[in-house]
Amino acid sequence: MATPQTPYEAVLHAARDVTKLDSALDAEMLGAALLGSVYEIAETDREAAVREFVADFLAATSRRRAAAATTVRAVFAALVPEATGADRVRPGASAPAWSGQLGRVHLTGSWAYGDVYGDQTSYLATFAYDDDTGGPEHALVALIDHNIGITKDVFVGGPADLILDQVRTLCAADELTWFREEDPIRVRGEVSRHLAVTDQLGQLPGASSLATDRALVGARLAILPVAAAPAPPADDPLPETERGEEIRRFLASPEAARAGLATTVDDAELASLHFCLGLLLDHAATFPDADPLRWSPTVAGLFLLDWVHRRAVLDMDDAAMLPRVLRAWAGYAARRRGLSAAAAAATDAAIEEMVPEFARLYATGERRSPATAAVAQLMADGVDPDDPAALDAWIDANRHRLTDDG
Repeated sequence: MATPQTPYEAVLHAARDVTKLDSALDAEMLGAALLGSVYEIAETDREAAVREFVADFLAATSRRRAAAATTVRAVFAALVPEATGADRVRPGASAPAWSGQLGRVHLTGSWAYGDVYGDQTSYLATFAYDDDTGGPEHALVALIDHNIGITKDVFVGGPADLILDQVRTLCAADELTWFREEDPIRVRGEVSRHLAVTDQLGQLPGASSLATDRALVGARLAILPVAAAPAPPADDPLPETERGEEIRRFLASPEAARAGLATTVDDAELASLHFCLGLLLDHAATFPDADPLRWSPTVAGLFLLDWVHRRAVLDMDDAAMLPRVLRAWAGYAARRRGLSAAAAAATDAAIEEMVPEFARLYATGERRSPATAAVAQLMADGVDPDDPAALDAWIDANRHRLTDDG
């Protein structure tokens, strides 16, 4: 057979055996995998790229009458019904018996599960075709990573009851996870909102089925109920007044008292204490949820071993104070969130293990950003950042070095 000359010919060639598949589900999974190539290579707005490709494919193949061509057109139209021309596509007369069931599914249940810290949440929804000829009941699973604010992975497969039982069993065996039934409105809203961010990524997370299953996930989400109107995001997720109240609550807490931060900090340490607390709240504000009480071993690692070195200039008092403040704050946050003693202890142990590496990174400065490194050097040279004349003189004297450093 001749080599396909266009992407549309390549799709038709890859789907040449689509009519031999056993079910609509098999065909939809094949179609999603084919569209996954378009999704994966798109540089921006991946969802729009898939939609435009389907519209162009339908236009380019409108005169094809072979059973495989008319069937794959129907598959793409079911997966991406908002594509131009999709509403005019009909399976051909020689299409498989299951073609009438393409996209005709209904929800049979929805659940959510995740870790108690709030790092990740997975949503699970099960679907059945309106007629058994469509294929077996199957499950959609979507993993949301709250630390980076994206839908990190998606998966569609079956059998649905086996997947659900496996998830239930895994969560029941791990005290640091939870599992519950979930409102399908929330499933659609949360997965779709985070998928919209994923769709704009320049590079997709590795080792995932995001590309191959994205189109089918979108089609399944579209049948779930939608909220009337989402609340607008707050302009300031953590206003200054709330920051102050949270700090006051912490300093009055038993966790602060046990760490010697409530009453035994002398005047020399007080500035470092409040500086460190400010860093914790600033770091929390960088996450999409901006929750100052969401601390886990993962979040603590992001803060202590990366963010603080890139974003802050610490003196020796600050560096000595920061792990102590973080451990106390993480314990306070765990109590406020109602986490178990085991969950709180795991975060505390993780922070303790990180302290030597934090100290090494502080000493070497290897993770400082160019701007942070420049400020650190300025302070090391004894220049007051609040003295404009001294600052201008220092910049003039070090302009060559600052340029070389980036």
